[in-house]
Amino acid sequence: MASNEATSTADEVVELDISTEKVCFIIVKAREFDAKVAPVEQDPGSNPADDGESEILEDHDDDATEAELRAAIDDLNADEIGDLLALTWVGRGDFDRQEWESAKTQARERQRRDSTDYLVGTPTLGDFLEEGLAALGHSCEEFELNRL
Repeated sequence: MASNEATSTADEVVELDISTEKVCFIIVKAREFDAKVAPVEQDPGSNPADDGESEILEDHDDDATEAELRAAIDDLNADEIGDLLALTWVGRGDFDRQEWESAKTQARERQRRDSTDYLVGTPTLGDFLEEGLAALGHSCEEFELNRL
């Protein structure tokens, strides 16, 4: 009977202080940002179609991708940022599902004004957040369907 209790606990969705939709939006923006590479030419001046539209992957100063990611994180309240940090750590493997409350507590203790810098500077942030959501029983599947 103890194994049934463990199974039902593992199947339950863990309640978050941040909406799944907000996390999924940040995942999308983080992946767009992670895909950026240093520009080959600072000011190519040619027709983008001639270059195979490659400029879209280059990180130019006037590119809004990083600004959009930062704005999405900066718009969160303290509890939401705490959950975002904790989700990142769960997705990275620093904590597991059973340690969710400990991860949240530590995130709230360590949270400060530079949390946005920390999150934006985390390589593969989108992947970590998606893994963290999955570990807690959440998915971006519905969000992705609604974006199409």
